[in-house]
Amino acid sequence: MGTLARLKHAWNAFTDQPAPPQPQQNGYSDFGAAYATRPDRVRLFVSNERSIISSIYARLSIDVAQVDIRHVKLDAQGRYLEDVNSGLHNCLNVEANIDQSGRHLKQDAAMSLFDQGTIAVVPVDRDISPLNGGTIDIGTMRVGQIVQWYPQHVKVDLYNDRTGRHEQVTLPKRWVAIVENPFYEVMNKPNSTLQRVIRKLNLLDTIDENNASGKLDMIIQLPYQVRSEQKKDLAEKRRKDIEFQLRSSKFGIAYIDGTEKVIQLNRPVENTLMKQVEYFMALLYSQLGITADILNGTADEKTMLNYNNRTVEPVVSAFTDEYKRKFLSKTARTQGHSIESFRDPFKLVPMAELAELADKFTRNEIVTSNEFRQFIGMKPSSDPRADELRNSNIPDDLRTGGAQVVPGEVVNREDDTSAEDDVLAELESVVDGIGRELGVDLS
Repeated sequence: MGTLARLKHAWNAFTDQPAPPQPQQNGYSDFGAAYATRPDRVRLFVSNERSIISSIYARLSIDVAQVDIRHVKLDAQGRYLEDVNSGLHNCLNVEANIDQSGRHLKQDAAMSLFDQGTIAVVPVDRDISPLNGGTIDIGTMRVGQIVQWYPQHVKVDLYNDRTGRHEQVTLPKRWVAIVENPFYEVMNKPNSTLQRVIRKLNLLDTIDENNASGKLDMIIQLPYQVRSEQKKDLAEKRRKDIEFQLRSSKFGIAYIDGTEKVIQLNRPVENTLMKQVEYFMALLYSQLGITADILNGTADEKTMLNYNNRTVEPVVSAFTDEYKRKFLSKTARTQGHSIESFRDPFKLVPMAELAELADKFTRNEIVTSNEFRQFIGMKPSSDPRADELRNSNIPDDLRTGGAQVVPGEVVNREDDTSAEDDVLAELESVVDGIGRELGVDLS
């Protein structure tokens, strides 16, 4: 690029500021609502946010976001052919809206789904309004909270990136993806296992706060009986006097009479709340199909396979089925369009086993060499043979000119008669030469 072109297309973030939407007033430019934190970020319920349940939500949502969801085209047998370059595919994999990427949208949707139980994924920008019919090409998508249900509509609390505020809009059900948590009975029902765990954890937090509130927890033994009302009033006055001394003293020092005795309660009252929390946490893990090894990242391949099939896959299928039902018309589905999920099967394979897998997949002509190089993050090879489904253990002459011998199969060599004739002619010439030297006719 020449000097003139660079000056023409130059841009600086500090000097080339966009023009304010409204005229400046006292040096202030109105760009819309302003916040110190992201206003579109998902906000968990208070009971979930203040407990360890939020860490479980985060782990599950990250694993769900790792699965690729694509707008694809299938053949007549329902097999994957190619990706469809559509606005929906772009939202799910590249850019969902001005604030979120495709993966961030999936994580946001999963986190909201676990927290609320039911969410709405709304196509905000479209080229043709679904209310007027026609084909939908989605430009941007956002996750909203359903605040009101109607027979044919839902009222959704949705973030408007143009005004910077959350707004409630009423939309038809037939073009809003309404996704329900497959584990609703376990996580979101009022008396579900997860909700009971949250209540137990809140009680445990309350007890901890009381124990750490700075109380002395001591008893003053007075030298007289306190059974009568007069003695009780005297004892109460004495207690308030000691409290006043401790509160007004700079170092928290008070005095008592020589006949009085202080008994310190230096241990908390025992309860079974912690054992109940541990029991319900173990029950919750078993019902969700997760283990402590999955959360701390030490699970083996079989455990992760079971976790992906029992926990992650139902959540991903809930999204793909609803997208397919609401965002693809019947005509598009008839033509082979679909929303499918794809998970990389090589992410959990150790590097030591990749060489053996590469040999098996290429030798059995399942994937090409370049396709497997993509799995392990390597650049494709420029060799044309790397894009062919071929067994590198079989020589090229046998693949092109000779017949491949399959165990248990009779080889038919009628198509290779010319090669056999040449061999027979050469053998006959050798035999004739030997006969002439011996003086014997060997023909």
